[in-house]
Amino acid sequence: MKNRINKLLSNKPKDILSVYYTAGFPTLNDTGTIAESLAAAGADIIEIGIPYSDPVADGPTIQASNTVALKNGMRLSTLIGQVKEIRKKVDIPIILMGYINPVLQYGIDKFAADASAAGVDGVILPDMPMDEYIENYKELFDLVNLSNTFLISPTTSEERVRKIDAVSDGFIYAVSASSITGAKGKFDKQQLDYFRRIKNMNLKNPYLIGFGISNHETFNTASSYGAGAIVGSAFVELLKNAKHLETDITTFVKSLRNNNV
Repeated sequence: MKNRINKLLSNKPKDILSVYYTAGFPTLNDTGTIAESLAAAGADIIEIGIPYSDPVADGPTIQASNTVALKNGMRLSTLIGQVKEIRKKVDIPIILMGYINPVLQYGIDKFAADASAAGVDGVILPDMPMDEYIENYKELFDLVNLSNTFLISPTTSEERVRKIDAVSDGFIYAVSASSITGAKGKFDKQQLDYFRRIKNMNLKNPYLIGFGISNHETFNTASSYGAGAIVGSAFVELLKNAKHLETDITTFVKSLRNNNV
């Protein structure tokens, strides 16, 4: 059975915009408002971060948002409850992204069942080993129709990329650089060579490019190589400084799609 991610990828092969933000940031109850605003503004996928006390792969912007969210009282159980409410108004794909530790503490079987029942379509758990997923969790995730997305980077071997492609059923997250998250102005030649290399592998799953997407230029470039792009740090920075969430989110999404806005 197809979930919303599969349906989106079937219907829209290019220019997919996935936007990441941390649950419970800037305030505990902003999670739903932000999701509704993103969907209304034209985002294709909503990627909600599970706050964690030690987000080692993230840059200062997302790290700080995790700290605030945890201080606000955000927990995984709270987030799943919020997604259930979001689903009453939002029909685009929702992905939960985070480190595996909070998921293991919650109980991975319970997490899969509860997340799916709340309306989550997929998860991204970057520090979950692929072999462990295949052996212990793939059957469980398939059973509740949760897509699992793996990350690749410029240093990922072709053999591993193809193995990830074989066990994936949604999209692959192509990290643009072997570094922490963070908004950057544009891509360098090495990054473009890497995007081209992945594109030429003719994988069965589409890939979205993330890390360093912050404006129309980087979104456009990423979309010319992959199926689209994932925006994170630049959006979290916007949320931190937003005067009016709905209006500022609409302006931000439209600026990524069209630099004349």
